[in-house]
Amino acid sequence: MIPLKVYLKANREKSILKRHPWIFSGAIQKIPENIQPGSTAAIYSSTGNFLAWASINPKSQIAARILSWCEEEEINEAFIHQKILSAVGKRKDSISSEESDSYRCFYTESDGIPGLIIDIYHDQLVIQITSAGAEYWRTTIIEACQKITGVAGCFERSDEDIRKLEGLAPSKGVLFGNNKNNFVEIEEWGIRYLVDVQKGQKTGFYLDQRQNRKKLREYSKNRSVLNCFSYTGGFTLNALAGDCAEVISIDSSKDAIFLAKRNMELNSLPNERDNWVEGDVFLELRKFRDSGRKFDLIVLDPPKFAPTYNSIPKATRAYKDINLLAFKLLEVGGTLFTFSCSGGISTDLFQKIVQGAALDAKREVTILERLRQDIDHPVPLSFPEAEYLKGLVCSIQE
Repeated sequence: MIPLKVYLKANREKSILKRHPWIFSGAIQKIPENIQPGSTAAIYSSTGNFLAWASINPKSQIAARILSWCEEEEINEAFIHQKILSAVGKRKDSISSEESDSYRCFYTESDGIPGLIIDIYHDQLVIQITSAGAEYWRTTIIEACQKITGVAGCFERSDEDIRKLEGLAPSKGVLFGNNKNNFVEIEEWGIRYLVDVQKGQKTGFYLDQRQNRKKLREYSKNRSVLNCFSYTGGFTLNALAGDCAEVISIDSSKDAIFLAKRNMELNSLPNERDNWVEGDVFLELRKFRDSGRKFDLIVLDPPKFAPTYNSIPKATRAYKDINLLAFKLLEVGGTLFTFSCSGGISTDLFQKIVQGAALDAKREVTILERLRQDIDHPVPLSFPEAEYLKGLVCSIQE
């Protein structure tokens, strides 16, 4: 079969030569008519030099997503299988059984197939397909997943809004194996959790915060803790495991709080030291401020405030608002764990936002530690967009 060829406009190959995996529609001379979205094409410079193999989607602003820079590479079923099984093998070697029995075993561009996420929760896989290129290889991806050892079943969670930008409809359901129960029990750092793989946020659990949850445990002893956007209680359970004096957890989801309480029971943790609040974090923080309530440790782990670059200004205001309120609620000597999972908010911008909040709160603040996503969410040097989670551990000074 003669491969499809796509040519770039003059002088638009700079990012590809630096190994960035995205090509925007404005950089392309013309996409062949009637091309099947997600099919593979050879990318050439305007002068006819081969640059890469990429999946093509004329319906997306990111019109091409690179699969390989090697001209001799064949993009076929064997290529897809090798990419997936190689990534899974690396994760098994990098995540110890002491840490967790659950991890992200395939992470989109970082592992070589843009738009594909595969998470393993104990013995259940959850996959998420968010690009036309990954959708094109759907059957092959499922076949590769069936080769992963120790897997009892696989559920698809391709229900993110980002699929609309690719011209794709949502897709959700059992792909193979035994998935009769919504909930999968996993273990992380000796704590057990029930994960709702069918209805939970993302693919069911925030695997990227594994090391940061353990870090919070180290700061929690004998301290009063406020956990904001608590979801199913990951930071809450670790605060209790770290022997905190008390912990108040806030989330707007009744279902998340219900599952968090089930996780408390699953671990036989003392419920006399915890309190769950169903409500809007912005409003609840203001209530604490107005009542004069103070805390020794506050966790801010909000959802993605900036899903697109157009939403960055609004997200910046929201991040500053909650950090400002948190600084006002902390005792002198208190600690703030503050996070952003918005890819559009850079590490530098996030620090500036937190700094601005500290200035407005009239607090002297020191950065104790910088936090990031865990090792199973790797970041290529050529693709900084893969690093979306950033966090700061801050201390309130005299």
